[in-house]
Amino acid sequence: MKESWSSVDTLETNFRPLVVIELAKGTKEETIEWFTKRIVDKKTNGGAQLLIKPLVTENGGENIYLVGASHLRLLLGAENVGLVKECNDNSMRAFTYSSRKTFKDFADDNQNFLTMSECQYIIKHELENLRAKDEKMIPGYPQAKLYPGKSIVRRLLTNGILVQIFPLHDREELKKLRHTWYGQVKIGYQPLDEIRCYFGETIALYFGFLEYFTFALIPMAVIGIPYYVFAWEDYDKYVMFATFNLLWSTVILEVWKRICAVMTYRWGTLLMKRQFEEPRPGFHGVLGINPVTGREEPVYSSIKRQLRIYLVSVPFVCLCLYFSLYVMMIYFDLEQWALDYHEENKSNFSSLMLYVPSIIYAVVIEIMNRIYRYAAEFLTSWENHRLESSYQNHLILKVLVFNFLNCFASLFYIAFVLFDMKLLRQSLATLLITSQILNQFAESLLPYWLQKRYMKKMKERMHSLKMDTDLSLVEQVNSEKEMGTYFGTFDDYLELFLQFGYVSLFSCVYPLAAVFAVLNNITEIYSDALKMCRVYKRPFAEPTANIGVWQLAFETMSVISVVTNCILIGMSPQVNALFPDSKMDLILTVALVEHLLLAIKFVMAFVIPDKPRDIQIKLAKLEFESLEALKQQERMQLTAMHFAVLLILYGIRNFHCLYQKGNISTRALTYQAQSAENGFLRLVSILQLFVLSQLAFLICPEGSVEMCAHHPSYTIT
Repeated sequence: MKESWSSVDTLETNFRPLVVIELAKGTKEETIEWFTKRIVDKKTNGGAQLLIKPLVTENGGENIYLVGASHLRLLLGAENVGLVKECNDNSMRAFTYSSRKTFKDFADDNQNFLTMSECQYIIKHELENLRAKDEKMIPGYPQAKLYPGKSIVRRLLTNGILVQIFPLHDREELKKLRHTWYGQVKIGYQPLDEIRCYFGETIALYFGFLEYFTFALIPMAVIGIPYYVFAWEDYDKYVMFATFNLLWSTVILEVWKRICAVMTYRWGTLLMKRQFEEPRPGFHGVLGINPVTGREEPVYSSIKRQLRIYLVSVPFVCLCLYFSLYVMMIYFDLEQWALDYHEENKSNFSSLMLYVPSIIYAVVIEIMNRIYRYAAEFLTSWENHRLESSYQNHLILKVLVFNFLNCFASLFYIAFVLFDMKLLRQSLATLLITSQILNQFAESLLPYWLQKRYMKKMKERMHSLKMDTDLSLVEQVNSEKEMGTYFGTFDDYLELFLQFGYVSLFSCVYPLAAVFAVLNNITEIYSDALKMCRVYKRPFAEPTANIGVWQLAFETMSVISVVTNCILIGMSPQVNALFPDSKMDLILTVALVEHLLLAIKFVMAFVIPDKPRDIQIKLAKLEFESLEALKQQERMQLTAMHFAVLLILYGIRNFHCLYQKGNISTRALTYQAQSAENGFLRLVSILQLFVLSQLAFLICPEGSVEMCAHHPSYTIT
């Protein structure tokens, strides 16, 4: 039997808080009453049908609310969002409440069938899908206009009435995860399945990619150490290492696609249907009609957006790139000054001074990258993109272009303009190591230290209060709401992208680059785990099937690395010796080899399947079964329709015959229904009796079940 939304219980004795809603202080009572009522209202009335309770804070205010849901409500929500779970036959299928018994580990009393992160994702989805009905404004705030079908939560956020929504940590589960993840120093695989259950697929996939990339760097590091030891001063013997670099940068990305497919299939996100994307909260425009949904929503001209992009954003990005190149030239002036100083004053101090310009430049690069990031976010928001995916793609493009030029322009200039391999090695080492140290400090150590200071002060304040409420829950909510917000994996992937560039573009002249990258990534795993568990609020789980646009970014960097390594090989003395007479022949040969390698790279990307064979078979089998089930459903509907038409026609014929005779009787059909030996014939007779009764009732509404006794043309037998 299919469970209806109207039967879902909205009261539960064992209330389990999952999500925290913080309203602005001083929010009007009528607004709070209206919003909380919409949260607990039934789905049939346009509500979310969730559970909500106020949390009394230390000052007695009620601007913080805890949101939960009954077990049945969460199961129906899991079907609504399209969660994919493992069945008893080990296949992965979209969860449906009607077939819940076919899923592995399901039981009516098993509250752990859905992970806590999945429950919080369901609640977030239901809250975001609270739609305005006939309200013209948010009660108590006439300036906050509402349009039919628009998200209430997003409107509250943009108007500052709703401060934040975040999921609560599970202290016991977090303690177990910390112990297995970073509680003990070990070199091995991460508990990716446990990370996925607690933080969701997006976070787990990032740590899976970080782990894979670290292991993929090990062959480069193993080859790089002896290469560095035995050819330290011979800068010209890098042909072999550059050749290996070409193959390595191509293969690892193709292998990752297959590993990613295996993980996301196991987690169920490879099969999830893509949801219809709503306008992002910051999108604004004149009120119009969405041609897809038919709902009223803000509409903004794409021509205006393109004008903003090409007349403002693009010139601003070009200006920033020019400024980056200007700073680079200042850096080279400092390098020349340090070199002249060392030539005049041969000492240990002067030798150290040779590294000062590179260190200063590395720090300036990090500062410029962070300042530009804020400018890029402002510009992209000002461009007024309707969808979050479009906003993210434009933001990533702006940031990648600037970061690539800002970080690698000096290396390209040294390699292909100055032809100074010694300076290239020195600059690469300094930029790589300095950026790694700064990132570790800014992203993990500093936030952890600040959070620890705040927690100490907060505990002292909380324990000095004498409150009758659950102190541990109040303490947890108050501590977590003050934590920093984790804005996603953007910065983490960007750091790995730049590291991949340092390793793949020029590491042939500095083989230890891969070694430092491995060491950094090992510490990165622990520091990122620390900040996820101790520094930031718990992020909402976000299902994902891959690393998205970052896969394209890494592949683009891999293509550029093929070009740079081919040029470096062509510049080596060993290759130059093969073309003593004509430089043009050398250039043409290098270009030919580079095009050939790129062709091989694209052929490999085409030949190597993105998904392993067994995953392809499982996906094809699931698609076949879905099509067969759809065909069967259509056949059943068609058969039922034919049967109903024939039954009605047969009933009309019988009624017409009795009408002509002037003698309508149901006793014969009743006797036929009771005496039929075949179940199907019995059902047919009963349905005929029903049709006959209804037709008679249409002619003589005041007649009894035994037919129209008052009609002068009929007799009842």
